[in-house]
Amino acid sequence: MRMMEIPKTLLTVGAAVSFSLLAACQPVASTEQEEESVAPQSSDEMEDNADELPLCTSEKDTVTVGSQAYYSNTIVAEIYSQALEAKGFVVDRKTGIGQRDAYLPALENCELDLFPEYTGNLLQFYSPNTMATQTDEVYSELQSALPEQLTALAMSPATDQDSYNVTAEFAEANGLVEIGDLAGISPLVLGGAPELEERPYGPQGLLDTYGVEVEFDATGEVTLDALLAGEVQVANIYTGNPAIAAYGLVTLEDPEGLFLASNLVPIVNSELAEDIGAVISPISEAMSADELVAMNLQSTEEQMSSADIAAEWLEANGF
Repeated sequence: MRMMEIPKTLLTVGAAVSFSLLAACQPVASTEQEEESVAPQSSDEMEDNADELPLCTSEKDTVTVGSQAYYSNTIVAEIYSQALEAKGFVVDRKTGIGQRDAYLPALENCELDLFPEYTGNLLQFYSPNTMATQTDEVYSELQSALPEQLTALAMSPATDQDSYNVTAEFAEANGLVEIGDLAGISPLVLGGAPELEERPYGPQGLLDTYGVEVEFDATGEVTLDALLAGEVQVANIYTGNPAIAAYGLVTLEDPEGLFLASNLVPIVNSELAEDIGAVISPISEAMSADELVAMNLQSTEEQMSSADIAAEWLEANGF
């Protein structure tokens, strides 16, 4: 790869939080500029091309770093990008791509080289019937499940996974501690991104695992608002979302492992894994869950740009 030389709180929560802190599919913070996206590919096209995917080449001029249309994911991608640039790599950023059916084909076809992912959800994408639930076993199985074009670099202690949340008032009124305590409550409406309805941990997973029957409302970007307004009683919210603490929400325990452990993990073009891994793996291992929440808060409350948040984290952690 050709390189270029480069010189050397808790905050008061405003009403804006309810629009910027979302559940499953969350937008990039408003201070971010829109960048080029990778066109999605249908599931049929993915299956048709699965046996024809090329091995990526290390003879590339630029490392292309992608991110989901989720502000937290964009922040992590920007940390990766700045760290690579500091080591002389030329980086092209493609942020706000969307869901896995949009960006995984681009990763597999080498249009993207590096992407921040989440171990549990990515494992379920490639291995829907997995029985792994715990952190280490999920990471180990993911390494085997990935296509040969892709490599999982070092897993981060930082997590940002799906969780089911209720208001403190609803939890107290119904004696809720864990997900199974929801069984028998009616009416019970679950809110989340539209794709949650078909996820293994969605309504059918709730019924199969805990005997909990719910109606589903595709609340999408207004999931938090819908929960606070009582329009839904249960909301699917990422654990890295500062709204959980800000609004005193109760995250229901999941003793049966409905949600897989989902740690941040860099997914990289296998041909570039050695060079990129030398830079990115130490960063991944250094990032904590508390730091991720703090960075999310900087984005949603302080309206800091991903570039500024990333630069601050890298400097504070000696990178």
